Amino acid sequence: MSYDKSLIAHKLLRWEKAVSGYSLPKWENIPDIGLYMDQVIVLLSQYLGLISPAESKEGDDGEPSDGKIFSASAINNYVRLKIMPAPIKRKYYRIHIAYLIIIFTLKPAVSINFVKEMLSSELSEDGVRELYDDYIRKHHAATLLFTSIVRECAKDVLDPEKEGETLVSSFVIQEALIAGFSRVLTEKLVGLKDKTKEEVLAKEKPVPGS
Repeated sequence: MSYDKSLIAHKLLRWEKAVSGYSLPKWENIPDIGLYMDQVIVLLSQYLGLISPAESKEGDDGEPSDGKIFSASAINNYVRLKIMPAPIKRKYYRIHIAYLIIIFTLKPAVSINFVKEMLSSELSEDGVRELYDDYIRKHHAATLLFTSIVRECAKDVLDPEKEGETLVSSFVIQEALIAGFSRVLTEKLVGLKDKTKEEVLAKEKPVPGS
């Protein structure tokens, strides 16, 4: 595997510019007219296309996968698992799309079980709006924070005076490690839900090196 350092730097700057000005749609801007499945998939692609991971034909967590990030099979599965409410007469409204935006933006980083822990398909519309409004604020803050972290990690790659393909390889490995640590920490925190301090501390093992 080889990298063109100037191409990587170009893409990083282009991505940073796009992501810095990106935000999830506000609640009132999500259509509430009742959309069919194919229309929902088009809408999700418009809303989330910039931040969607590469497509993969390998499903995880037992989820069906046809190689597409936004697919009818995935959406039907979320309904079946009761992570989101079922469509009304085969139509999806604002409340359904808000659920899907949250689900699809969380899924690249965490398991479907985490998403299920966070969401409830029985929330009222006001409850979903409150959850969604808070979520998009957190998403925007996380976007800005992550962009600053990437720029710091990529400073050697972005420096035109520094040469060497190993700079890019090191940056890619570093980003992969950060993603891994973030996922592990998130899952550990989720595992503390509904646990008491006493029962958690009783099972703690000594921290290596302490």
